[in-house]
Amino acid sequence: MDQELHLKYDHLREILTEIGETAVAFSGGVDSALLLHVAGTVCRRVFAVTAVSELFPSKEQEEAAAFCEERGIRQCLVRPDVMAVPGFPENPPDRCYLCKKALFTQMLAAAASEGYSVLCEGSNKDDLADYRPGKKALMELGIRSPLLEAGFSKRDIRALAAGLGLAVSEKPSYACLASRIPYGERITPEKLSMAERAEQFLRESGFGQLRVRVHGTLARIEVEPHLISRFAESGFREMTAERFREIGFSYTAVDLTGYRTGSLNEVLPESLTGSKR
Repeated sequence: MDQELHLKYDHLREILTEIGETAVAFSGGVDSALLLHVAGTVCRRVFAVTAVSELFPSKEQEEAAAFCEERGIRQCLVRPDVMAVPGFPENPPDRCYLCKKALFTQMLAAAASEGYSVLCEGSNKDDLADYRPGKKALMELGIRSPLLEAGFSKRDIRALAAGLGLAVSEKPSYACLASRIPYGERITPEKLSMAERAEQFLRESGFGQLRVRVHGTLARIEVEPHLISRFAESGFREMTAERFREIGFSYTAVDLTGYRTGSLNEVLPESLTGSKR
């Protein structure tokens, strides 16, 4: 572990030690897993709160439960009805704000019922570079982000997780399944399920970091650029097209730019995102 990362790690431990007792919004991804692990080593009490919903792949929920069980960390499941959140199914540009406000309000209540006054989550410095309206909800609710407070980037998180021996250190980022559907296109449980099943097929086929964006009945596949050529391999192209038809897609396309976070934000006006392209 290099000196800079070691200093950030010490800072993170200091923040969590000062908090003392905390609930952690735990998805099972590398960010929240590192946060929960470190909190479990320095806090007097720690409690994991995991959301179960059509927005999150079922495999993630299973892995989150196993992570907590291995460490003897108590876990609470909350089951938000996200489709009932006013405005959410219509999928406006501030969809993430609407969802996080409802979700974290419920998580806070679950934490409070167990005697925890602080709820932490796993945002990091890299999240500041993209359009993330959900950050506003976290601020309004007083949610702590210790990794961000300690100056961690995604690269730092993976490096520290590896250094601490966490198996999730190289786990691909997933994000909420609603992020697969373009703004303005209505979110439905069926579309979320289509994205989840399509991505699961590709992961089982050997792809790591990826997204399947759902444009109506067209699937737009984003994979790491060096793996795009796999779709030209004899047999795999046909197998992918057939599987995606079975899932419910009429057309399947591969995005030649490749995987990147927030690709659906690229069509939003600069006045909204505050970024330049």
